[in-house]
Amino acid sequence: MESKLPFEEKIKQNREAFLDRVRTISKQMGIRPEWLMLAMNIETAGTFRADIQNPMSRATGLIQFMPYTAIGLGTTCENLKDMTNVQQLDYVLKYMKTYSGKMNSFEDVYLSIFYPVAVGKPDTYQLGVTAEMRRKIALQNPAYDQNKDAVVTKAEVKFAIRKFIPKGFEGVF
Repeated sequence: MESKLPFEEKIKQNREAFLDRVRTISKQMGIRPEWLMLAMNIETAGTFRADIQNPMSRATGLIQFMPYTAIGLGTTCENLKDMTNVQQLDYVLKYMKTYSGKMNSFEDVYLSIFYPVAVGKPDTYQLGVTAEMRRKIALQNPAYDQNKDAVVTKAEVKFAIRKFIPKGFEGVF
């Protein structure tokens, strides 16, 4: 019997097929399935819905695919929105496979989704290439700007997302 994954009780549709697919694609990427589950929990605000969409950015689905990312994967946010959670996991794999071998922690998995350039960078790395971009990222993600200096570092993101690790799973993160 497979070990329990965090948040599996939140999966409302296709639970067994979804969890099996999470385990399979995680193995293909060389990551722990718990890491992917936690990242999707954060990105979907705990809903694990394939059709969830940010009304401002139109980011869609399990890992909040941006419209230009969806197009790069050969689909659209509208198509992703119409998929089941299991179908959309194929696009999660297609996107994240690019980072296989670079994701050595839960934080790397999350950063490959949230701000991929930060994967492999030191904790002092600042998100955003210009002062204006850094300020915008901090304003749009206030929970990550821990010291409220209008700059988000990789260390601040790591600190903030660790708060989402559920009780009983600390050892796998």
